[in-house]
Amino acid sequence: MTRPRLAAASAVVSVLAAIAVAGATGSLAPDRSGVGPRDALLEREPALAQALAEWGRDFYFTRAIYSGSRGYWRGRGSWSTDFPKADRQFLFILHRLLTLLDLYEWENPVSLADPELRRFPFLYMLEVGRMRLTEPEILGLRNYLEAGGFLVVDDFWGPDEWANFAYHMSIVLPNREIRPIPDDHPIFHQFYDIEQILTVPSINNAMRGRYEECRGPCEPRIYGILDDRGEVMVVINHNTDLGDAWEWSENPYYPIDRSTYAYELAINYIIYGLSH
Repeated sequence: MTRPRLAAASAVVSVLAAIAVAGATGSLAPDRSGVGPRDALLEREPALAQALAEWGRDFYFTRAIYSGSRGYWRGRGSWSTDFPKADRQFLFILHRLLTLLDLYEWENPVSLADPELRRFPFLYMLEVGRMRLTEPEILGLRNYLEAGGFLVVDDFWGPDEWANFAYHMSIVLPNREIRPIPDDHPIFHQFYDIEQILTVPSINNAMRGRYEECRGPCEPRIYGILDDRGEVMVVINHNTDLGDAWEWSENPYYPIDRSTYAYELAINYIIYGLSH
């Protein structure tokens, strides 16, 4: 897959994501002829319509497959934690909120070493504290990010898992620094205003009333890696577990304030990633 392919896909989704937000806020409505804003846009922009037809659906929730320790789904690696239920439930909520986006309704796991990864501008990766990336995976992730892809990292805890993740990212992007994202950054105010960074627990910890999964200090933090324009290309959620909140949001014992936060934060990430 060539570099312009990802750029074209990102351009398509960027425009449609903006329309989806406007539709969700009620600022767009069909005209007198009944033509909706998405159809009207595609009629006005035949090149956009052609690119979208070639690329496929407006949005795929793509999960990174990578090498690492054993996970929790049919003996697969750590990449498969919370899979596929978390992906499906997140897409169900996303479809209800951003109604104008033509979402692919199912999970979409893709290997970091697969050249087809560049078709998908948004990538979710979790349990990175135990990953062991191969050379093809390192090269694939580096090429994906340098071509304009947007990565969300989730569900790893404590200093040891952080050290493993930071080591791998120093190889993937050797000249780019991991830095805290300030509270007033636009990524926290794309659609929802995130005023406080919260710990999102696993279902088992939530039911026991304990949210943290690490010993000692375990404050939730959000970090980023910036591209050459100063935009966030990798957003890193440390000491928190957004995926478990998506997976168990229907459970009456899961704290609703944390599941709501997890959905709102992720929707902000998607809008930011596909429009910057």
